[in-house]
Amino acid sequence: MSVRPHSHRLVLIAGFLALASLFVVACGGGRADTSSGTSSTSKIVSSTDFGTMASPCGKGEAKGATQQGVTDTSITIGFGDDAGYPAAPGLNKEMSDAMKAMIKWCNDQGGINGRQIIGNYRDAAIMNVANVMTEACAQDFMLVGQGWSLDSAQEQIRVGCKMASVPAYSVSPQFSNGPLMVQPSPNPVDFANVSAAAQMAEQFPSQVKKAAIIYGDFVALVDLAKKAVIAYEQVGWNFLDCEQSYNILGEANWLPFVQRLKDCGAEIVYFSGSPAPHFENLLDAAKTLDFDPLWLQEANFYDSAFAKWNTNGNADNVYVQMPYYPFEQADKVPATAKYVEIVKANGGSTGLSGAQATAAFLLWAQGVKECGSNLSSDCVISALQKVTSYDAGGLQSPTNPGGNKPGDCSMVVKLSGTKFEQVLPTTIGTQACNSKYLVSLTGPAVDRAKLDGNRISRVAE
Repeated sequence: MSVRPHSHRLVLIAGFLALASLFVVACGGGRADTSSGTSSTSKIVSSTDFGTMASPCGKGEAKGATQQGVTDTSITIGFGDDAGYPAAPGLNKEMSDAMKAMIKWCNDQGGINGRQIIGNYRDAAIMNVANVMTEACAQDFMLVGQGWSLDSAQEQIRVGCKMASVPAYSVSPQFSNGPLMVQPSPNPVDFANVSAAAQMAEQFPSQVKKAAIIYGDFVALVDLAKKAVIAYEQVGWNFLDCEQSYNILGEANWLPFVQRLKDCGAEIVYFSGSPAPHFENLLDAAKTLDFDPLWLQEANFYDSAFAKWNTNGNADNVYVQMPYYPFEQADKVPATAKYVEIVKANGGSTGLSGAQATAAFLLWAQGVKECGSNLSSDCVISALQKVTSYDAGGLQSPTNPGGNKPGDCSMVVKLSGTKFEQVLPTTIGTQACNSKYLVSLTGPAVDRAKLDGNRISRVAE
């Protein structure tokens, strides 16, 4: 595929979109109803357990060619990423690395009910979503653990061929609330997890009353930023009248953006975009103008390259809301350690999106196991719609996949020099959870999703 004129625009946003759904994912491991809670890591597990979850894989006698992709001996699924995009080789490869590793892990145990899993890797390369979905419609039983940055382009085809999915993440409202889909880390257009924002409000009550927002001029980033404003205001934030939009292709001069933030008295800023180069350039400009607010960022800012960039300390006031535990805390979270172990043993690379793909595979496998010889995508989706609390063995704290609602937990890490450190809750290895941290949303994005009475988007029909 040739690089189109707008390719650089897409590559700048693609990685961010891939992790944008992490805004509403509950963080992994031990759950604490308050910031004083502790993680639960004492359970002795077997070699096939995934954290606290008994493996859904194993031998069995399931039979029948019940649906496309299902035989007496095998189940063929599709998975994928955007790794083939020419301007960003390897984009979100961690998801497919996780899927390949989990398929092997499961097959080594005997498959699911005795059926071996066959995976079809589908590289959408950002712009090729419609084509890979068409291929999946012709070959696969279901899509599992995939994530494509421009998933809005797939929906008419997916819904038309009734291709069910248990994705690693979703981006567009029409897919996030789409039919025939259950996700372990729900990212619906009409609900949000505000645990991190609430913790910041408690820790910095005066600063959150003087909040500002800046976002890239791309519809998905605008929607995410607007979603954050609506959500954060419900836990005490007040956004000043100095909202700004920057060119997603880049700005020649970031000083005017900083000056406006400074002039309006902003003390905490939510920046929607990617660490490099835009946010790094903004931080350098802030240093030049002696502007030193707090910054609250999405999980895509938990990035080793961004951490290494901060040798000058310009990012020392950057706080990142984390949906999963930092991998540095794997010793406190058996499921995180298991994920890292399985993927590395298969020669893959790890990342937050890979953890999401792992959670998706485990959820899907549970549904397949329950369906047995009566395996169909309708059966799997029906089984998963009954799952109202899911933590992937402690890899994530509980979400509500069946109800398509995120969890109510989060932790916050802060960049200090070149290292991320957990700061909220103050007890390392825990996260703050409270039912009031799950809030409902309204607004233009919700309206565009055309939700029916069951909160299912009908845009693609």
